[in-house]
Amino acid sequence: MRGMFGLVLVAGIGLAGAAVYMAKGYIGQTQSALELQQQMLAKLGPITQVYVMKDQKNYGDPLTIEDVELVYWPKNSLPEGSFADPAVLFPPGTNQERYILRTVEKFEPVLAVKITKPGEPPGLTGQLGKGMRAFAIKVDAVSGVSGWVQPGDYVDITWTGTASSSGSEFTRLIESSSRVIAVDQQAGASSSATVARTVIVAATPEQVARLAQAQATGRLTLSLVGASADEVAGMIEVDSKSLLGIEEQEVAVQEETKRCTIRQTKGGERIEVEIPCTN
Repeated sequence: MRGMFGLVLVAGIGLAGAAVYMAKGYIGQTQSALELQQQMLAKLGPITQVYVMKDQKNYGDPLTIEDVELVYWPKNSLPEGSFADPAVLFPPGTNQERYILRTVEKFEPVLAVKITKPGEPPGLTGQLGKGMRAFAIKVDAVSGVSGWVQPGDYVDITWTGTASSSGSEFTRLIESSSRVIAVDQQAGASSSATVARTVIVAATPEQVARLAQAQATGRLTLSLVGASADEVAGMIEVDSKSLLGIEEQEVAVQEETKRCTIRQTKGGERIEVEIPCTN
């Protein structure tokens, strides 16, 4: 009986030791996981909530509370113009809808620049700043950069025509870094190239007048501006002679000296005698 009790006691002590060892290992793993999590949180910084899209939306689609959801987002990398308060995104007490201005993807944060204000239609007026106008430029596959010009891009506008004074054709940069707000009735960005017939840019009234005159008297061509490019300062103009490196040489024309003579008879021979010219 005592032998049996001893065996049970030894077995109990062994099981207790194993349990302590396993608990110690589990606690150590848990502590390591917590330390790793704290290190990750320290790198991420503070976390906040932001509204993102549940699904893809295109230009002109209405935006409702069912289309968005709150997710956690690192506060240090939060995009400017995002929404975290439902009362700001959808003001209470009004039935005024918001609309999509640019194509948004699933789980993309809802940004103020990509949606209209409450009750504002998704037209071009919502994309024009104070004092700006929308001007339509007729383009083709060549002048429209083969369809790769999209809303939100910036373009340089060059004019090619003939000067009435010289009669020679030349090309001049007339507008630098003009913002494109629509392409053939589509204001949402697209990843595919479609050859456009009309590109609409935002311009001041003075620029509109200049572009209208340029479009009526010559050909307009667009060129895409890089994201880090600076605005061009000064006039850029090229004609055929400067393009080919042809230099005009001035030919000096010597004026012929006027001579006045009379004919006289001397010794039976008629000769010409030079006299001063009277006029």
